[in-house]
Amino acid sequence: MAKMINLKIDGMEVSVPAGSTILEAARQVGIEIPTLCFMKECNEIGACRICVVEVNEGRGFRIVASCVYPVTEGMEVKTNSVEVQKSRRTTLELMLSTHERKCLSCVRSGNCEFQALCNDYGITDEAKFDGMKPEYELDCSAPHMIRDNNKCILCRRCVAACKAQKVSVIGANDRGIDTNISCGFNLPLNQVGCVSCGQCIVNCPTGALREKDDTDKVFEALNNPEKVVIVQTAPAVRAALGEEFGMPIGTGVEGKMIAALRRLGFDKVFDTNVSADLTIMEEGTEFIDRVKNGGALPMITSCSPGWIKFCEMYHPAMLPNLSTCKSPQQMFGAVIKTWYAEKNGIAPENIVSVSVMPCTAKKFEIGRDDQDAAGVADVDISITTRELARMIKRARIDFVNLPDEQFDSPLGESTGAAVIFGVTGGVMEAALRTVVEVLEGKALDKVEFEAVRGMESVKEATLNVAGMDVNICVVSGLDAVDKVLTAVENGEKNYHFIEVMCCPGGCVNGGGQPIQPTSVRQNIDLRAERAKALYSYDEANVLRKSHESPVVKALYEEYFEKPGSHKAHKILHTSYVNRSKDIVK
Repeated sequence: MAKMINLKIDGMEVSVPAGSTILEAARQVGIEIPTLCFMKECNEIGACRICVVEVNEGRGFRIVASCVYPVTEGMEVKTNSVEVQKSRRTTLELMLSTHERKCLSCVRSGNCEFQALCNDYGITDEAKFDGMKPEYELDCSAPHMIRDNNKCILCRRCVAACKAQKVSVIGANDRGIDTNISCGFNLPLNQVGCVSCGQCIVNCPTGALREKDDTDKVFEALNNPEKVVIVQTAPAVRAALGEEFGMPIGTGVEGKMIAALRRLGFDKVFDTNVSADLTIMEEGTEFIDRVKNGGALPMITSCSPGWIKFCEMYHPAMLPNLSTCKSPQQMFGAVIKTWYAEKNGIAPENIVSVSVMPCTAKKFEIGRDDQDAAGVADVDISITTRELARMIKRARIDFVNLPDEQFDSPLGESTGAAVIFGVTGGVMEAALRTVVEVLEGKALDKVEFEAVRGMESVKEATLNVAGMDVNICVVSGLDAVDKVLTAVENGEKNYHFIEVMCCPGGCVNGGGQPIQPTSVRQNIDLRAERAKALYSYDEANVLRKSHESPVVKALYEEYFEKPGSHKAHKILHTSYVNRSKDIVK
């Protein structure tokens, strides 16, 4: 049992385990000390000095950074003294002196941690430390995001997030007043090994990083009478969209989301879950074929475009191991512009295929080669959960009070296996529900595979399927992915099937999801809460196995013939590129 340390915080006695910081101890008495640079176990550097408090350890009170300062026996702490407030205010004014003060037009206005602190401490635009202010050009080179260093406060949270993803393409360049966060040699993002995951964006406390906003493109399409505008929504979106409208984290809002999309004017509101079911049929068939015919093992899932780009750049030797299946987003777009277009007599070029995704890397994916089954792009526009929220707000739709509505038929009818694609382990579990039944020739007694559930970065299991031991691995977050792949390449691990998700926890924690302040991110497991919503949708579904989907059955009967057919490969599968040469070394 850990030794307990007794101290006083603002006159209140508290006892916490040895090794705790003042920041952690304060939370025990209901005090949330403000921070800007701090991210638990990721960016504990005490750099911004916003979290300062006064401490007395027997030598009088002095100011320290609470996020890194350990508690000691008998310590007295003041978190809100006049000196503390003065120090924080001065720090904020210094930050503001080099900050672009265009809050009205900033995408983060109202959800900016820096703005909120300035409001709390009465800081006005008339900062008293005005002087020389560096000016930076926007980096708009990447397909998924914009970097605006004019809004950067040098907290380095983006640097820590990028490092945690084993990419580390950004860091502090230059010195003094010229210090800025950028890529090596000041190269633009599209010339370095960025994988477009967007974890830097969701961890940025200001508007210095943002996704490229494509909402105007969508509004333009919706107002073009010559276009049929079809939208698909990824499973993780319905588990987080409500947060943008003040609803509790983990609230499932599928019905309200559909109603909002319909009111925005989309001609058809469909569900990416349909193509997730289709992915399982193609991917499961591919896995069985590889096992039986000596194909490249382990087979690795291909649903996450950030992971695919990471593999192409950092582990190109593993490209033959990737499933050739398109991601559900791209697979759905391909179905829309082939089967659906033919069935409804619509020219593919007259369809505007829009996706709503929890992922910024999807913006990169829609421009990849070999993603044009009908001779035109499978998906024309990909927007994030945040962008959809902005569209709903701009249209003045009362989201919270909308009725629950249903997806359009037939491409809105899916199984429970599909909806759990949005959480780490979900793709593996969905695949197992189908593969195990096919190989064993009998129905599963229990469809839940608990071994692949949970928020651990790596989960391993060995399952006996039809008399064969199958070694599986589920991994999320690119640092963990890198370790797993290195072990496979070195012969230290022997798996048959690996599920990989780029973002820690899977798509529920994607770079396009609602941004929560660090005070929330440190105290609530966003991944787990959002995942609960998806598992509840799965449990409530009458059909919980992809091969039971009547829509998927009809697609094969009418169009694709069978899983893995020549036609299915032509439309639903893709290829990859060795991008290791693109990395600046």
